[in-house]
Amino acid sequence: MEKINGRLLSWASILEEETRAQALATSRMPFVFPHVALMPDAHLGKGATVGSVIPTDRSLIPAAVGVDIGCGMDAVLTPLTADDLRARGSLAPLREAVARAVPLSAGRYNEALTTTAAARVTQLEALAEQARFDPGATAGNWRLQLDSLGSGNHFIEVSLDEQMRVWVFLHSGSRGVGNKIAQRHIAVAAELCQKWWIDLPHPDLAYLVEGTDEFWAYVRELRWAQEFARLNRAEMVDRVMDCVAEFVGHDVERLEEVSCHHNYTEQEEHFGRKVWLSRKGAISAKEGELGLIPGSMGDRAYVVVGRGNRVALDSAPHGAGRALSRAKARRTFTQEDLRERMAGVEWDAASTAFLDEHPGAYKPIDVVMADAADLVEVRHELRQVVNVKGD
Repeated sequence: MEKINGRLLSWASILEEETRAQALATSRMPFVFPHVALMPDAHLGKGATVGSVIPTDRSLIPAAVGVDIGCGMDAVLTPLTADDLRARGSLAPLREAVARAVPLSAGRYNEALTTTAAARVTQLEALAEQARFDPGATAGNWRLQLDSLGSGNHFIEVSLDEQMRVWVFLHSGSRGVGNKIAQRHIAVAAELCQKWWIDLPHPDLAYLVEGTDEFWAYVRELRWAQEFARLNRAEMVDRVMDCVAEFVGHDVERLEEVSCHHNYTEQEEHFGRKVWLSRKGAISAKEGELGLIPGSMGDRAYVVVGRGNRVALDSAPHGAGRALSRAKARRTFTQEDLRERMAGVEWDAASTAFLDEHPGAYKPIDVVMADAADLVEVRHELRQVVNVKGD
């Protein structure tokens, strides 16, 4: 851990100067208490650094939560082993079945709801009514977005742990509806700060003040979007588990399930004060709490248990963290490079859409996990054998 100043602590051994400067600007906001914690995967973000934990007193910075509200990961341990998969031969039919069952890529969603998705939509409708919020006015097709993956670094994987047991692992968030909620409140915060003549180090650090109607409207919609993201992942897990069961020819039990957000806000108590804790690209890692830290495409992922590091605000990294922009990754790597890195994994090798997700565009997951040694303990190490992504 590096103390950059009294209000910014970093666990990142790889930290660009631009990222450091961005995090410093956030840490100097007057309502930050006690300090900003930078995770090992920290990198430059919009307004606030990705991989940062930002505790704020009676204020919230919408851009410090991010636009994919509730983005996170789910994993399920099954009783299957590598031998059960090998007995079926090629894993291509499993990957293709998952790609048919779950709408992939930005802007793609379901044509109709399954029975389980309809039940989850009913939950969200009730929650929206309690929150005095009309999600249909934000995104008219939000119901059909439930059980959709998205693109970028979102993924669905089938993986093997150190005992060669099969896991289902996926990463996604609140999709288009969460993005629109976030963008609207980021704009509201900017307008209010301008109206009140508040001088900001960066426009995206515009904030909302507790007690105002605008603040509580954001909190209500934020919580709704976080629940949407959780249920979205749960619905995808259901469909992927059905695909696995069909592939092996029998029902598949769930031995263990882990779910965690990494773009969200909750009220928590830290150093004797109740604050709004925004984890932008970070997971909760309270003592004994299970969490998930994926590597980059084709790399390892980890099931972890939190150590409850008080100084790190009970937090841990959410993944490998980008080292190269998407544009630079496309200039740096070739499709052949990516094929070599994905050797041994069943993936859509015919697509040219994933080059910016090349593992070399991310920080080495070994370094990130070494930096996180006092934040989490590794419970399981996962190696993917099937990878499904949206282009």
